[in-house]
Amino acid sequence: MWGKRGLLPLAIFGIVAAVAFTYWERRQAQLRQRPVQPAVLPAGVGAAAQDWQWSRNIGDRPGVEIRARTFRHLQDPERIELEQVELRLHHADGTRFDQVRCGRAVFDPARAVLYSEGEVEFVMGLRPGGAHARLVWIQTSGVTFDNRTGRASTERAARFRLEEGEGSAVGASYDPGSRELHLRSQVELNWRGRGPGSRPMRLQAGELIYKENDALILLLPWARLHRGDAAIDAADTIVVLREGSIRRIEARRARGRERRQGGLWSFAADHLYLDLTPEGELEKLTAEGEARVESATAAARTVATAARMDLLFEPRARATILRSALAAGNATLVTEPVPRPGSSLPDARRLASEVIQLEMRPGGEEIEQVRTETPGTLEFVPNRKGKPLRRVQAERLWINYGQANRVRSVRAVDVVTRTEPGSDAAQQPPIETRSRDLLALFDPAAGELVRLEQWNDFQYREGSREARAGRGVLDQVSAKLLLEQSARVWDAQGSIAAERIELDRATGDVIAEGRVRSTSRSRQKDRPSTIVSREENFEAQADRMQTFAGRSRVLYEGRVQLWQGSERLEADRVEIDRAARRLWAEGNLVSRFAERRPGAARPTLLTVRAGRLLYDESERMAHYSGGVRLRREELEIEAPELRAWFRQTGEETTLERALASGGVRLTHRSGRGARTGSAEMAEYFAPEERAVLNGGTPVVEDAAKGLARGRRISWRLRDDTLEVEGGPGQPALSRLRRQ
Repeated sequence: MWGKRGLLPLAIFGIVAAVAFTYWERRQAQLRQRPVQPAVLPAGVGAAAQDWQWSRNIGDRPGVEIRARTFRHLQDPERIELEQVELRLHHADGTRFDQVRCGRAVFDPARAVLYSEGEVEFVMGLRPGGAHARLVWIQTSGVTFDNRTGRASTERAARFRLEEGEGSAVGASYDPGSRELHLRSQVELNWRGRGPGSRPMRLQAGELIYKENDALILLLPWARLHRGDAAIDAADTIVVLREGSIRRIEARRARGRERRQGGLWSFAADHLYLDLTPEGELEKLTAEGEARVESATAAARTVATAARMDLLFEPRARATILRSALAAGNATLVTEPVPRPGSSLPDARRLASEVIQLEMRPGGEEIEQVRTETPGTLEFVPNRKGKPLRRVQAERLWINYGQANRVRSVRAVDVVTRTEPGSDAAQQPPIETRSRDLLALFDPAAGELVRLEQWNDFQYREGSREARAGRGVLDQVSAKLLLEQSARVWDAQGSIAAERIELDRATGDVIAEGRVRSTSRSRQKDRPSTIVSREENFEAQADRMQTFAGRSRVLYEGRVQLWQGSERLEADRVEIDRAARRLWAEGNLVSRFAERRPGAARPTLLTVRAGRLLYDESERMAHYSGGVRLRREELEIEAPELRAWFRQTGEETTLERALASGGVRLTHRSGRGARTGSAEMAEYFAPEERAVLNGGTPVVEDAAKGLARGRRISWRLRDDTLEVEGGPGQPALSRLRRQ
């Protein structure tokens, strides 16, 4: 605390007793050898002197000088009394000396003890002429010096002053053999330190033991250290000195606090270690055993706990700035935002990992980054009813901060996330995601999550809804999930695969682009129907797909292909309205359908090409338009428009009839040759394989057999027979060629 020479004040006082004891022994020898003199001194006084002096050189330099105003050797009981005592002990270099003064001292030869009842003053480091280097001043009373052990002690109050500070205590002792100073109680030291840049520190303790040889100060059984707005309370404490400066403090069961410009921070641990600069500024704090550091600012309250914590500081003029912190061993970091008027309260955050590293922004008042060096868990705990609880588990986590210690982004690798719905959405399933990489972006003002991006084998699950992709992006504001790179979404309704999928989590609607493939699952397998039915599975391919109204409407665009079993539809654009049970298709439309009639050896293939299609499931009617061409077995129908009705029998769907209009041409090819028919309208009855032509001037022509014309022609395709009806002004006509 005050240096090796500065902590020998009581030892110097002991030299007075040693000199007195030496003088007494020599005086006794002289008295035994001289002749008996008549008594001239008062009774009981063996010797007396005024302005008494004694000195001894060490080699050719001064060693010890003792002066006393009066000297008396008393005989009953035998003792030596000195008054107005001054002792000078010269240093080995001969340039300085230590001085001890007291009003009165008594030496007991029998016990070899020197005692001074009054005040004793020690001044060390004096130079001849009054100049001094490092001056140490001590004042106390009731000092006892044991000449046999060299130990000096007092039970009374002692005050001391030195170059680095001043202090006081009650009860003190010094053992020159072990070079230990013991201040027994009520110890208080105001330590100024060295240099104009040092900040004062106040030390208090129940006891103080200074081990001069080891440059250690022990504070027992409690200690309190104050500096500016900082304070530490602890049990047993060790102070390590180096060249007159406090360089290290080791405290047990310690608690500390400091008020800074940005707020209040505190710390506690079973064992606390503080490393200081030569100017006394904190450069490192190590806490072990139930370590805890808490910071309270206007924006948030942050608490860090761990088995061990290391805080590194950047010393500056009369201040220290926190640079970084490392928490190891079951480490946690909890941040609770402080409510601010006029703004929403962000989520609280809890980070847990075996090792957590914290980096501060320049200035030391705001966090720049928090990261885990081992697997960790980050939780966002809602502060408002209805908000979700989010949890992130990862192999590594990086949390980047903006102004006012608000989270700016979170980066993670090998990560699993889970989002629990708020209390007002208890029926909603939790959301789980997985990926090798994650980046979460937050609103810098409100601290709310705005965007979550995950890539490298992204996986998503929300109840029965699941998704996979190379990359997934969740827009928290719009509640939309973007999937890219071999994306796929599936649930109880079906699945969608594409290069890019945008999923609306609130409605379940999607926008899929790039080699889209979708499957719609049957909801009721006991009610089979056609391709637009809500009960039957169907497959689809397209360049683009979009759903509306909770996926009750579906739009396919670009090289669309839909199929269900043997039914197949191709077009440039297809829209399905499941609620209205309708389908619209247009552009290069091709419809293929394999009918399986009871008793038939093979299915009947039905192909329709057209510009547009409107299918009404409630009527089981398909309306084709825009250059329609229907082909069924040997029959081909061409017309501007065509309506086809279907029948459902058990699990089989068959064509019931078709009505073509707008100028119809029919072609029937068989083993007997080809026959064509034309009319304004034509109706085809599939079960009977019969076509009825009417309107305009119906004509059926066979290149080999001739033609037939009438007002109405019924054509039985199966046996290739005709029934021709005439009318007023339009008689039936039949021309047959000879074979």
